[in-house]
Amino acid sequence: MLAPLNAAMLEFGITTPARQASFLPQVGHESGQLRYVRELASGQAYEGRADLGNTQRGDGVRFRGRGLLQVTGRANYAACGKALGLDLLAKPELLEQTVNACRSAGWFWQMKGLNALADAGDQERVTRRINGGVNGLAERLALYAAARKVLA
Repeated sequence: MLAPLNAAMLEFGITTPARQASFLPQVGHESGQLRYVRELASGQAYEGRADLGNTQRGDGVRFRGRGLLQVTGRANYAACGKALGLDLLAKPELLEQTVNACRSAGWFWQMKGLNALADAGDQERVTRRINGGVNGLAERLALYAAARKVLA
């Protein structure tokens, strides 16, 4: 996982200690410390969510969170697939492959403008853009503090 993760960070400009110290804890939290590349929940909660582009029956389950930062929803899969050159609408499970899981996290990070927030050290705003709220903020901040020490 290390080589693909390093390659994704390079590809998406996550190249300074501040950016890496922000990115890695977020990836760690969202992926259960790199154990999961597919959301544990079924995705049923996303069914019919037009804000995610889930307009067809079964989209919630089909396009549940995948990758290290849990790309979720038909619209996000389409955008990610276009950016990475993958047909994720036909094969959403491609985001479960190590290289694609890492690259999708880098793409999501860049697409959400998170390098700027990482540069500013604003971990709460980083978390909100990734998670939509502050779920797991305490763990993310603890991991961030540890990463800052290691990457300083």
